[in-house]
Amino acid sequence: MLEQRYRWKNKQIREHIAVLDGKLAPTILLKNANYLNQVFRQWMRANIWIYEDRIVYVGERLPDNLKGCEVVDCSDECLVPGYIEPHAHPFQLYNPQSLASYASQFGTTTLINDNMALVLQLDKKKAFSLLGELRNHPVTMYWWCRFDAQTEVLDEEKYFSHGNIKSWLEHDAVLQGGELTGWPKLLDGDDMMLHWIQEAKRMRKQIEGHFPGASEKTLAKMMLFGADSDHEAMTGKDIYNRLLQGYMVSLRYSSIRPDLPFLLDEMKKMNITAYDKMMFNTDGSSASFYEQGLIDQMIRIAIEKGVPLIDAYNMGTINVARYYNIEYLHGNIATGRIANINFLEDKTNPTPKSVLAKGRWVKKDGIRCDMNDSIHWEEHGLKPLRLDWDLTSDDLQFSMPFGIQMENAVITKPYSISIDVSSDELPTSHDESFFMLVDKNGKWRINTILKGFTNRVSGLASSFSNTGDIILIGKSKNDMIKAFQRMKDIGGGIVLVENGEVLEEIPLTLAGVMSDATMETIIEKEKLLFSHLKELGYHFHDPIYSLLFFSSTHLPYIRITQEGIYDVMNKMILFPSIMR
Repeated sequence: MLEQRYRWKNKQIREHIAVLDGKLAPTILLKNANYLNQVFRQWMRANIWIYEDRIVYVGERLPDNLKGCEVVDCSDECLVPGYIEPHAHPFQLYNPQSLASYASQFGTTTLINDNMALVLQLDKKKAFSLLGELRNHPVTMYWWCRFDAQTEVLDEEKYFSHGNIKSWLEHDAVLQGGELTGWPKLLDGDDMMLHWIQEAKRMRKQIEGHFPGASEKTLAKMMLFGADSDHEAMTGKDIYNRLLQGYMVSLRYSSIRPDLPFLLDEMKKMNITAYDKMMFNTDGSSASFYEQGLIDQMIRIAIEKGVPLIDAYNMGTINVARYYNIEYLHGNIATGRIANINFLEDKTNPTPKSVLAKGRWVKKDGIRCDMNDSIHWEEHGLKPLRLDWDLTSDDLQFSMPFGIQMENAVITKPYSISIDVSSDELPTSHDESFFMLVDKNGKWRINTILKGFTNRVSGLASSFSNTGDIILIGKSKNDMIKAFQRMKDIGGGIVLVENGEVLEEIPLTLAGVMSDATMETIIEKEKLLFSHLKELGYHFHDPIYSLLFFSSTHLPYIRITQEGIYDVMNKMILFPSIMR
């Protein structure tokens, strides 16, 4: 549990009342504000009193006591609530703090985060201590509770034990169970997962599904199991079926699935014009995808596609808050809410000029404000990766009869290997490469051939993966070892080597899976890596997700996992991992 049991202590609430009585002055007065009122579904004029992190009054009155109060004339601005991202994966090279700080500049002041990286990298005590420190950030962060690893991991019960799941569900920063990437196990009779869903429902917490391509019958079954929402609608028909079965539909615009414009067009064709059961999400996009914004960008797309203005804003604010039962804190500008407010120059431009998060200026007149939001990562167990073992030529033996072929950035299929893989280098005349997953503790490895990644990458090493184990790809065994050694020297990361020289690297000093750099730095490094990979023959759109999803068994068809090469459709290990 977090140290502070209630959002505001009794003493603080008494101070809020004292502001209304004139005994204390507000800290900020937003005077003559034209703001979006979602109760009346109108733009209205009011004076907004803020005391520290809370809105204490919205209406016609002005405070009697203005001693030390910052008065802001909002006559020429339009005010909307801070945006809410309900489906953040805050570990795609960036980390929860860097994502939150960056998101705030585009008006997203609340994030509901995946806990996967914390579960797999930290023990429960360290993870919860990090959640406690992140609570001090101006951006509000809530969390999910995962029920499965999204891959086949050794000792899964260590991470997803009943005790761990129960502790996460009971945590007051956790708003939902899921996402349910392991839902086929539920259909097959996994009563422990069903019990966890039951517990989440008992605690009045939501269950998020992950049902790409699900039939109407499957959607109905998952609703009976307890699912409340799904973000995997890829067509207008998908949206219709989810709405019909009672789901909250989360419309996606991400680096892997930039579906929103198409979905809105499909909705228009199908005459779906009710938006109260819809919200937006960016589904943990790669850093560079966020250059143009987060939820603000989705609101802009919706407005351009003809969604009524207020509905477009509601899908990024109040709809999310109502769904997660946090409307009393978030999603609207009203008395008693957390002071998360975006200041717009124009109603049709959702990217804010200024932003208040928890009553603090994080952006003012287009300039980023100092948030004093540094995190003591090592205290919470997120240290540079320290490997006490070396990769040798004996590890790079390849004799498997079939390999893995990339159909797109994230879908992989089996294929029969017909080339000679006995040499130390593969020619660049084809797109087949040596491919390994190695235990970060050096205990096991799995070796095969990867087709379709590139035809020229000489050596790539990455500690960024689904589980934090080491991915190696390349044409040259020597350059693969060189990339591994450099990745080891920098404490984890992604390293690209050509002809014995480091071509590009992204240090990931937080357990080898996240960077402690700013989002802006990560974006630039990621763009350089993408550019190099493209020059070397990578022709898909997101190599970061390729690395992440090589092990992800919620996607078809063949995956490389801790247990070995896994057949997703038949739920079986085809070739086990080898002890080193």
